[in-house]
Amino acid sequence: MNLIIGSRRSLLAQTQSNLVRQMLLVAWDDVAVQIELIDTRGDLNRHAPLPQIGGKGLFTAELEEALRQRRVDLAVHSLKDLPVDDSEGLAVVAIPERAGTEDMLISRQAARLEALPDGAVVGTSSLRRAAQVLALRPDLRIKDIRGNVDTRLRKLDDPAQGYDAILLARAGFQRLEHTDLDHAHLIPPAQVLPAPGQGALGIQGRADDPETRRYLAALDHAPTRAAVTAERAFLAGLGGGCSLPVGALGRVSDGQIELQALVARPDGQRVIRVSGSGPISAPAALGHQLAQEALAQGARELLVSEA
Repeated sequence: MNLIIGSRRSLLAQTQSNLVRQMLLVAWDDVAVQIELIDTRGDLNRHAPLPQIGGKGLFTAELEEALRQRRVDLAVHSLKDLPVDDSEGLAVVAIPERAGTEDMLISRQAARLEALPDGAVVGTSSLRRAAQVLALRPDLRIKDIRGNVDTRLRKLDDPAQGYDAILLARAGFQRLEHTDLDHAHLIPPAQVLPAPGQGALGIQGRADDPETRRYLAALDHAPTRAAVTAERAFLAGLGGGCSLPVGALGRVSDGQIELQALVARPDGQRVIRVSGSGPISAPAALGHQLAQEALAQGARELLVSEA
């Protein structure tokens, strides 16, 4: 069986696609796997803030089109970049065990958000991270930052760029093996909840390709799928896209899912937090239940103000 993986060109995307390639080669002794690199709109426009150039499909649409055209057999995405609704004719066939879910503070000035100097400039392109940071520290100044992990690290170390700290996902650090940075610090989820699906890979395939789906099924990790299904169901229940200031984190233990979630105003002046638990067999129901609780507390108004 010959399989072609569609991947973005960024170093992290290629690293993630190679991880999936290795998983397939380990799981099956009758497959050959190659990777085809594809440019996405989000990669081609590296300067405009992400909310200005669009949310849904920003890093995925071109990969999905390659799938439909049968140029590739599967596409590897950061799950948090995938819209919550399956694209026509496609499905998230496998979700491997995910990496760390936390966000990280990268700064030579402080190891904790609360210890940053007054008025420090924090770089992030995420409305979710910005809102939660401002809720904790309204004095901080948020400055948009684009580029891959290495580019952002260079910008932090360039005084001309004006950043005192930047925020990044732990999963990218793990996969790129940036574990030796002594100025990288975990941010506890109690301060900044991750994006729905953060740290997980979504492997997308064609709905009408049962042979490829059979091979990919070996890579699926049931606890991770349950947790991220609950998280993404919360987002879907709000009727929002992946660029909105929404956080969610599911944890699976003893057949149960514990889900924490929030919706915030972009300026951090109001944050609605909800939490609950449910059976691992019904993750979507839990996510939708908490979304209804958040809406009842005024989340719709926060999302409308952002739109």
